[in-house]
Amino acid sequence: MTPTLVRHHRYADSSAQVDAGTRARDWAEIQERMLAPLYEAVYERLEVGTGTRMLSLGCGSGLALLIAASRGARVTGVDTDRERLALARERLASDPGRDAGPGRTDPRAARLVDSIPAAAPAGEAPYNLLTAFQPIGCAAGDSDGLAPALAGAVPHAVRGATVVLAGWGPPERCATAPVLRVAARLTESARAPRSGSGWRPALRDDLEEVAARAGLKPDGSGRVSCPFGYADVDSAVRGLLSTGLFDTAIRATDRSQVEKEVAEALHPHLRPDGTVWMPNVFRYLVCVS
Repeated sequence: MTPTLVRHHRYADSSAQVDAGTRARDWAEIQERMLAPLYEAVYERLEVGTGTRMLSLGCGSGLALLIAASRGARVTGVDTDRERLALARERLASDPGRDAGPGRTDPRAARLVDSIPAAAPAGEAPYNLLTAFQPIGCAAGDSDGLAPALAGAVPHAVRGATVVLAGWGPPERCATAPVLRVAARLTESARAPRSGSGWRPALRDDLEEVAARAGLKPDGSGRVSCPFGYADVDSAVRGLLSTGLFDTAIRATDRSQVEKEVAEALHPHLRPDGTVWMPNVFRYLVCVS
C-alpha cells in the first residue's frame, strides 16, 4: 500500500489567498496521494494492465493515471483545473519508464485534456474503463456534474465498458468528517448566501443514485481504508484546503480564520511526534455502461 504520511510543508502568510498554482501543488504534493490506496485497490480488482484503455474524469495532477500507466494501461485524463492538469503533464512526462525506445510504442502513453475528448486517440480502440475517482458524498451538490460528465464520456467507450465511481464512506468511519464540518459551520455563522456546497454526511446510496442518473448498471462495490497522514498540522491544513472543500468558508470569512479553525479541529488527531493521522474509509462502485 502506498504510504500516506507526507513530508513537512510550511505555508506563507495565512491572511493571503493562495494562488491557483500554489494550491495545485499543495494538492499534488500533499493531498492527492491520500487516495492512492483507493486507486490501487480498484486497479487490482479490475486487473488493470496492458489491455486497459482508461479515461479518467477529474484526473487532478495525474497520480491515478501514473499508477495505471505503471501497470501498462493506456490512459487519458480529463480535468478542468488547468494548474492541476499542467502538473499531471509534468509528472507523466518525467516518468523515467515512459521511454520505450526507437520504433516502439510506449504502452503507457498518456493524453491529458481539459474537456471530454470526442473519441479515443486516433488509431486506438475505444476506452474500456472509465473512472471518476474524485470522491462524492461530503458536500451538498458535489455529485451534480458527475452524471452529465459520465453521459458525455460513455459514448466514447466500448459497449459494456467498466465505469468506477468513488465516494466517502460513512461519517462514523471517517475521522476527517468532523474537520470537514468546519467549512459548513463557518459558512453558516457568517450568514453567507447558500451555495449548496456545505458539508453533509455521505449517504449509503449516493453512488448508486449517480449511476442511475447516468444510465449505468451497478456490478459490485468495495470499501478501502485511506488514512490521511501528515507530517505536521501545517501540512494537514494546506492539504485539506487544497481540496476546494473549504472554498465557500474562505469566501464567507477569510483564509486565516479557516486555517485557524481547521488546525484546531485537527488537534484530536495530533500524535505525540507531531504528525497528524486520520483513519478514513472510502467506497467505490463498479458499473457497466
